[in-house]
Amino acid sequence: MDKKIGEFIIWANENGWDITEKSGFQLNLDSSVVSRYKEIPNEYLDFLSVVEKCMTPNEKTWFICEDEFNNSSDSAFKWNEYELLSLEAAVNDDSWKSEITAWWDDYLPIVMSVDGGYSFYAIDLANDKGAIVRGYEPEFEEVDKVANSLEEFLELIMSNSMEFQ
Repeated sequence: MDKKIGEFIIWANENGWDITEKSGFQLNLDSSVVSRYKEIPNEYLDFLSVVEKCMTPNEKTWFICEDEFNNSSDSAFKWNEYELLSLEAAVNDDSWKSEITAWWDDYLPIVMSVDGGYSFYAIDLANDKGAIVRGYEPEFEEVDKVANSLEEFLELIMSNSMEFQ
């Protein structure tokens, strides 16, 4: 296990997060996710292989883990919920829908939040590979970079530089 992931798990447990480690290190992501996102960074795959569930103390922000990607969690939200909302907003505009889908093809969502409105964090897989970005409603596809890597992102959470509760 990556050292930073281990530190994060300890920190999350000590800070009241609902975090569950996986019993094995098997990772079986749904084929639709793997075929869409062919270059998922190894550090995130490592995270998914050891963390089964990870949610803030107020239960309004959570990491998208294997069960969510495989549509086998009890969450009311799908892993790509915000993409689906954007597509719904595009109604019958096929060109806009194509733009939305193409955008999400380049950004893998890793954290979802309903704390103070809908927002997410995602890994940039195309432009600034491996960087973590944050997007908000109503324009989910307009994002700001928050970290250069997952490791830096976890460090920001642990230093309380991010608004996670």
